[in-house]
Amino acid sequence: MSLKTLTYNRILIVKLRFHGDMLLTTPLISTLKARYPEAAIDVLLYEDTIPILSRHPDIHRLYGLKRKTAGAMEKISDFLTMRNTLKRNRYDLIVNLADQWPIALLIKSLNCPYSLSIQRGGARQSLWRACFTRCLEPTGQHIVEQNFSLLAPLDVPEEDRARPLSLHYGPEDAERVFALAPELTATPYVVIQPTARQYFKCWDNDKFAQVIDHLKQQGLEVVLTCGPGAEDLAVVNEIHTLCECKPTLSLAGKTHFLELAALIDKAVLYIGVDSAPMHMAAALATPTVCLFGPTDHRKWSPWSDNHIVLWAGDYTAMPEREHLDRNKKYLSCIPARDVIHAAEKLLACTTGAPLNTAER
Repeated sequence: MSLKTLTYNRILIVKLRFHGDMLLTTPLISTLKARYPEAAIDVLLYEDTIPILSRHPDIHRLYGLKRKTAGAMEKISDFLTMRNTLKRNRYDLIVNLADQWPIALLIKSLNCPYSLSIQRGGARQSLWRACFTRCLEPTGQHIVEQNFSLLAPLDVPEEDRARPLSLHYGPEDAERVFALAPELTATPYVVIQPTARQYFKCWDNDKFAQVIDHLKQQGLEVVLTCGPGAEDLAVVNEIHTLCECKPTLSLAGKTHFLELAALIDKAVLYIGVDSAPMHMAAALATPTVCLFGPTDHRKWSPWSDNHIVLWAGDYTAMPEREHLDRNKKYLSCIPARDVIHAAEKLLACTTGAPLNTAER
């Protein structure tokens, strides 16, 4: 029987990566919900990434696996408990976006009548295919397009495959974040998140300071944000020290993901490197300037029509992935003036008039 002619009542989507990766699954989730409006759509993800999808209206339930465990026995126990929970749900369709072997075996053990997965490369491709009803080669450049490759066996209209990212937060998230910085309710502001999980994705602190000084001189407030870790806080504190016109630091390290979403949603512009908040800005339709290094920017750039990518590879050669030096700042070749010009271009579209530009 063709998968196109079936109706699915319980659907499980599987993706186990980081927060930004989870946001990049939302167009597929929304598309499946539109195609099967009566279906209950669950998501299996890492436990720590649950908050970023916790308010999504198209998701019935989120199931979280622990990313880190105390040892092998705890990991096995977590895995088996999750397997038993999911098996009771009796899914009739599973869409797998994960590439981990234990997850393939878990899906196989659920005895779901129909399971779709992206084909995994390597020597054991036939074993991978044996875990699913059908495996498909990804098509398209962007990861969102590649995710949509899994919908090829289903009767999904082509126009539905251009859905945007979606991110939802509650009024209490906005209330808390603006209670911490009430001055932002009365002035246009730019959010800048300079940090990333990997050092090779970061830009120079002094260049961020130049961008901030320029924006402040144009009458815009600038909010520096980051995670709560000591290294991230050290970066934003150094940028703050280097600025002649000091940005707001009151929210750095103090917002959880949905509070940060509320902050980015009301901003006139977001500037950052390749990290989850960049995808949050895309999901919230906030104009975005994003800086990329050796990461494939064609695959991981914001899924939006309102962004400018500055790729270090346009300034100097970038290494292949296998030759990547994770202790090197590849973005250092991007000059501050180009980030400023990109910000001005997007702000002119937002406000209807260009900023008072000063050449640097």
